[in-house]
Amino acid sequence: MSDQAEAVIEAREVVAGYLPGVNILNGCSVAAYPGEMIGIIGPNGAGKSTLLKAMFGLVKVHSGSVIMRGEEITNLRANRLVEMGVGFVPQNNNVFPTLSIEENLRMGLFMRPKKLPERLAAMWDLFPVLHERRNQRAGALSGGERQSLAMARALMMEPSVLLLDEPSAGLSPVRQDETFLRTRRINKTGVCVVMVEQNARRCLQICDRGYVLDQGKDAHTGTGRELANDPKVIQLYLGTLATDVEAEKGAH
Repeated sequence: MSDQAEAVIEAREVVAGYLPGVNILNGCSVAAYPGEMIGIIGPNGAGKSTLLKAMFGLVKVHSGSVIMRGEEITNLRANRLVEMGVGFVPQNNNVFPTLSIEENLRMGLFMRPKKLPERLAAMWDLFPVLHERRNQRAGALSGGERQSLAMARALMMEPSVLLLDEPSAGLSPVRQDETFLRTRRINKTGVCVVMVEQNARRCLQICDRGYVLDQGKDAHTGTGRELANDPKVIQLYLGTLATDVEAEKGAH
C-alpha cells in the first residue's frame, strides 16, 4: 500500500486482554487502508476475535494504540466509535430476537432517525430477502439470515469501516459463499472491511490483504494470494488448507 495513504483503522503494537496481567494480544499490529478488505486468520486461541473487540473498545487495551484516520480511539466506548464510523458485527447474540427485522434495523439508526427512510431503502436493496420478511421476528430467522440482519444493522449508520467477527461460522457451505460475496459487495460500496475468519482458504481468496495471527501477534502478512500460496503459512497455520492445495496440485 502507498506510504502516502492514511489507514482507515489501525492497531499499533496492541497489548490487550480480558483480565489484568493476562494478555491475549502481545504487540499486535494490523492496518486497513481505504477501500480494502482485510482478512485475519490463524489458529484457535491466537487472539483474532480479541483483536476486533479491542479495536471496538470491548476489550481493554493495556498498551499500544488504535488509530482511526490519524485520530487516537484507544479504549473509547463502543457507542462513541459507532458515531465515528466504526461498525462491529459480533459472532453471537448479534440481533434482537424478539424484534422484527425492520425494528432491528431501526435500532441500528436510533442516533440519526431523520436518515431512516434513506438507510432502510439502501438495506432493502442490499439485502432483498430481509425486505421480503421485514415484519418477521428476528428470532425466527436462519443462521445466514441472522448474519445478514446483523450486517445490515451495523451498516445503518454508514460506517467507514466494518469489523466482522467470524461471519461464516456455523453456516452451510452455500450460505458461507453467500456471506462472503455479500461482504465483498459491501466492500465495493466503499466500506473498508476487517474480517476475522476460520474459513481461511475462502477468506484469503476474497481479501485484498491478510494477516496471520499467532500467539497474539501478527506472524505473517501479505496479499490474500501470497498467503494462500506461501508454503510456510500453509504448513504452520492453514492445516486442512494444506491438504486441499496438495489435492488441487495433484488434480492438474
